[in-house]
Amino acid sequence: MLTTFDMDALRTIVVGTDLGSFARAAVQLGRSQSAVSMHLKKLEQQTGTVLFRRNGRGLVPTEAGEAFIAYARRIIALNDEAALSVGAAATTASVRLGLPQDFFDDVMPATLRAFRQNCDNVHVDIRAGENHNLAEEVRAGRLDAAIAFFRADSPAEGETLCRLPMRWLATEDVMATLSRDPVPLVLFSHPCLFRQAALAALDDSRTRWRAALTTPSLPAVWSALRSGLGIAVRTDHGRPADIISVGQDFGLPQLPSIELRLLRAPNISGIADRLAEVLRRETLSKVTPTADTEPHAEPA
Repeated sequence: MLTTFDMDALRTIVVGTDLGSFARAAVQLGRSQSAVSMHLKKLEQQTGTVLFRRNGRGLVPTEAGEAFIAYARRIIALNDEAALSVGAAATTASVRLGLPQDFFDDVMPATLRAFRQNCDNVHVDIRAGENHNLAEEVRAGRLDAAIAFFRADSPAEGETLCRLPMRWLATEDVMATLSRDPVPLVLFSHPCLFRQAALAALDDSRTRWRAALTTPSLPAVWSALRSGLGIAVRTDHGRPADIISVGQDFGLPQLPSIELRLLRAPNISGIADRLAEVLRRETLSKVTPTADTEPHAEPA
């Protein structure tokens, strides 16, 4: 006979993996440590393979475990969706969405507002990941959908929504006080596509530069520019009104465009796919049209 897996056990391994700790999973799920251990043991007995191995004081998935967790996410999502459709869910279904910080002021609220009109009994988990983490989170199934920046020449992944030109940015009132040699840069923490593009352009043009400030926070980048600390690279989207493009005035090299793509998890649920469609529509409607913005063609 085919094996029937225990839903509570499947939730345990998914929550434990997402939190990076089965001790924290026990707290979140309201279960004892021994109950969580029994769930892991039961699943390994049912599958006939080792799903987790010890790494220091914690447990990490084996190769078989990673494959099984992907199926567990799909089973849980379908279970919750089915329960929600007949009004039998004890808790609301949950979908997980990721966005770069540039889109938190307009795309995120518009997406949530439009999604709630048809799916008002769904819990949405928003993650403001650093851009380089978003694609990996979607691939691993820890996010259901995300929009993320990609280099224009990077391998095809997800759906390209548009290309946006990168800009050298600063405030107008500090331009006269900024040193041109070396150019002071306000940088996002490594790795960052905007950081990489800025440094490559300056190095190719043999322009000297220095790091004036490094931060993982986009609001901190804007604050640093307003404080006159240097010049940053970003797109026009989400750019505050008092921040301007200064590339030509400062004699800086031209920057490439960057692609904005929509990513969906491999085994995305129906509810999460609906949210991804809303995210796609609202992103395209909010991207600021400019002369050198390149919209991607609508799919046939």
